[in-house]
Amino acid sequence: MTNGNERKETRAGERPRKRAGRFGIDHASGRLMLGSFSIGMPRSRIARIAIGVALILCGFLGFLPILGFWMLPLGFIVLSHDLPVARRLRRRLAVWWHRRRTSAG
Repeated sequence: MTNGNERKETRAGERPRKRAGRFGIDHASGRLMLGSFSIGMPRSRIARIAIGVALILCGFLGFLPILGFWMLPLGFIVLSHDLPVARRLRRRLAVWWHRRRTSAG
């Protein structure tokens, strides 16, 4: 895993730009973006689907020490790049989350 936030030199009095937290696969770089972190993903559609399904299946074993329930949403994010059903669900969740955050704050 690499951190996507590289430090850049700023001039005196200038504020560094804050990167927006994105979740999904960046089409330009082909990397899975998780907020400020990014993970390389294979170019093959079959490999991405296999990784997404494996993450979801391992996520159901979240009670085990290394595997966790954190794998479920990560698997759905990976699958949302290739499967339209998962993409629609991810977009609905993102819209719901944005509306919830803007009305509360």
